[in-house]
Amino acid sequence: MVYKASWSRKLFTVFNVVFLTVILALGILPFIHMLAISLSSTTAAAAAEVGLWPVGFSLEAYRYLGQKAEFIHSLGVSVERVVLGTAINMLFVVITAYPLSRSNAQFRHRTLYVWFFAVTMFFGGGLIPTYVIVKETHLLDTIWALILPGALNVWNAVMLLNFFRGIPKELDEAATIDGAGHWTLLWRIYLPVSLPALATITLFTVVGHWNAWFDGILYMNSPAHYPLQSYLSTLVTSINKQAISLDDLKRLESISEKTLRTAQIFLGALPIMLVYPFLQKFFIKGITVGSVKE
Repeated sequence: MVYKASWSRKLFTVFNVVFLTVILALGILPFIHMLAISLSSTTAAAAAEVGLWPVGFSLEAYRYLGQKAEFIHSLGVSVERVVLGTAINMLFVVITAYPLSRSNAQFRHRTLYVWFFAVTMFFGGGLIPTYVIVKETHLLDTIWALILPGALNVWNAVMLLNFFRGIPKELDEAATIDGAGHWTLLWRIYLPVSLPALATITLFTVVGHWNAWFDGILYMNSPAHYPLQSYLSTLVTSINKQAISLDDLKRLESISEKTLRTAQIFLGALPIMLVYPFLQKFFIKGITVGSVKE
């Protein structure tokens, strides 16, 4: 039997394709425009002649950024921060979410702990007390000043907690009957079936660490220790207000502020755009579907 779509179904399909195409264009065209500006000449960028294709192709902005030792070093700091920060964040999120996902009968005073963590989502210690703690613990100007103050993201822990509570209890009970303890349940049952939630939280954590800039300026005494986003946020200001070498001055003659700004924005977003496709599949994949039949 051949299915023949009705006119309303065809109309909906056309509308759906057009609508999603427009949404895709709204998301990708600004990045293409930024890339085109960063690859254009100073005159074309300043005159707003650049659309979706470079005008007066030039790589001077990227050469200038790539030849700066500070840029390379700040990139290394950001990579170190993302790797260490994501690992520590995910560890703390997992070991916090698992016990809080148990019932009150299994974990005494669970509700008290949940409220203890929940309060921190709405009330913080403030900027000055946090800075004092970082200073008194001798973390200033170290990579740990960028990682440890936010080692546990309670919002992510709540997300994972709710996902854990949605896992069928039959999996838990079957493993417990076979003699599995809590560590075995966590590492061999809960985490494998929670890959969609873990991938989502990991992406949020990576993006958060990569895009953070204010704490780098706050906790790093020397610009040489800035992460990439902190360095990029001060780059244009330093060019305009601080003394620069003659070599830098000659290179900047062929680079406009607009071209340099778009180049640094594009470079700052590029790593996340490269990572996202590898985690995208977990957003639409439910591993627990069909795992338990009742």
